[in-house]
Amino acid sequence: MSFAIEHLGQNLWRGRFTAFPEQEVVHGFSGRLGGVSEKPWDSLNMGLHVEDAPEAVLENRRRFLRALDLKAELAVSPEQVHGTEVYQVRDEDKGRGALAYAGAIPRTDALITDVPGVPLLLCFADCVPLIFYDEEHHAIGAAHAGWKGTVGGVAGNTVSAMQRVFGTEPDKLLAGIGPAIGPCCYEVGEEVEAQFREIWPQHADKLFSMQEGRRKLDLWEANRQQLLSAGLPAANIECAETCTACQHKWFFSYRADGGRTGRLAAVIALKEY
Repeated sequence: MSFAIEHLGQNLWRGRFTAFPEQEVVHGFSGRLGGVSEKPWDSLNMGLHVEDAPEAVLENRRRFLRALDLKAELAVSPEQVHGTEVYQVRDEDKGRGALAYAGAIPRTDALITDVPGVPLLLCFADCVPLIFYDEEHHAIGAAHAGWKGTVGGVAGNTVSAMQRVFGTEPDKLLAGIGPAIGPCCYEVGEEVEAQFREIWPQHADKLFSMQEGRRKLDLWEANRQQLLSAGLPAANIECAETCTACQHKWFFSYRADGGRTGRLAAVIALKEY
């Protein structure tokens, strides 16, 4: 397994995990190039909730999803609130949140589905994107894991929901941890550290480090440990190890961009046969 950045044409780029079989499931993490949004959302902003012109965001979504051979108008997107709720996307949900933020799945940070041709689309600017694929039951998932969602267990909740709804066996589930702020850049306070240490006392030394007097958190590792605890083998978990703050010329970063910026998208969809 590995993570690769690919050029899709017309200055559009995607990150993808090579372990996810392209003949069965298509996915991508969008970059910030190749869109039409103006500063400070330049240029491929995929978020409808950041005061960017809606028509620009919709054009960006159409461009990126078209490059993945997907239909933007069928995408399903949630109102992300740094929570742990998981929603099962059904056929009748097609298009919710695709073209208007008001239509998004309310107060939800993870989506799962077994409906082919429906792209799950979640937005990020430093928080951790998680994607899932159950080849045996032809089901997928995507989750948004900021520090609050990670502490709350959104990764484990998503795995549990796929078990309950689709019969997913965790030891056969593939998971990808996408581009997000890394342990090199994610500075947090004592109150955040205390919450992580309370939940994962045995892993705290792996999650926190002091760098030049600043307390840094490894959200990648926190989510990896949560997936391991949910029953996924280490070999089934791939991490992009790509820091959005370090690479903010390629990816949107809330911290590196000063707070007012666009959003990258994690997109995953089952192919139609």
